[in-house]
Amino acid sequence: MTPALEAPLVSDDDVAPWVRSLELGPDGRSGLVDVHVHFLPDRMLQKVWAYFDDAVEHYGYDWPIHYRLPESERLARLRSFGVEAFAPLAYPHKPDMAAWLTGWALDWAAEVPEAVPTATLFPEESVTTYLGDAVERGARLVKAHVQVGGYDPRDELLDPAWGLLAEAGVPVIAHCGDGPIPGRHTGIEIIGEVMDRHPRLPLVLAHAGLPDYDAALALVERHPAVRLDTTMVGTPFTEDFAPLPRDWAARLADLSGAGRVVLGTDFPNIPYAYWRQLEAIRGWAAADDRLGEPFLRSVLYDAPAALVGHG
Repeated sequence: MTPALEAPLVSDDDVAPWVRSLELGPDGRSGLVDVHVHFLPDRMLQKVWAYFDDAVEHYGYDWPIHYRLPESERLARLRSFGVEAFAPLAYPHKPDMAAWLTGWALDWAAEVPEAVPTATLFPEESVTTYLGDAVERGARLVKAHVQVGGYDPRDELLDPAWGLLAEAGVPVIAHCGDGPIPGRHTGIEIIGEVMDRHPRLPLVLAHAGLPDYDAALALVERHPAVRLDTTMVGTPFTEDFAPLPRDWAARLADLSGAGRVVLGTDFPNIPYAYWRQLEAIRGWAAADDRLGEPFLRSVLYDAPAALVGHG
């Protein structure tokens, strides 16, 4: 077993040297590509943080924001970890927000070299108009938050939007599982119906579909265009309410096709330090000889870079 697999990460200070030791990317000097982080207009972000401040009421347990920092410091922290590209995800909770948020996200990404241009959506008459414009402007990832938005991804208003994105080859990262609490239209079987209708849609199951990891893995196997992101999966915090199957590493090794798992973290809205997500992934890689460092290089750079067209 190599040093990168043997030595556990124990602090954020470990992240950058560990990443360098993996010799990521085609030149061996690349950094992390994180497809699931959040940057929002400040007023909106403060409301999101206020929601997490009341997490005991909403979820039944505390959710202290670990990186509650000004925007410039949050960017500096990501860079210090060796993140060379990240997808800043925004999402609406009601109609008539998605076009504005998409415009904001595209403008913001144009000013931040590491940011991947992203968009979002909501079931409304205008969805294909602003999504089409976003694709023309270079959007390379779309966020769909079924839980927060409270909408059915099978809504007929979204059908042409899924078709547009499938045709354009623009991936969608969907929070569609029942964690941390179920929504009105969450559940892997529901997004599975969308994939049955649009099998070419590049879909990423945020949080690996937690807590229904079995159904998420089954959907990945059923549809070659579906991937999992690692966001919050396997961390001590999440293991308390959505524990992984004991044979998780073996089941990842059994997945058919390459690049089916991509790095996501939920930075900065996580209730623990960034290193813990990477330590969870390192643990999976070390737990099955079929994974190892090739799996780490795929999850941390190759697969997410390919997904968002980086590099």
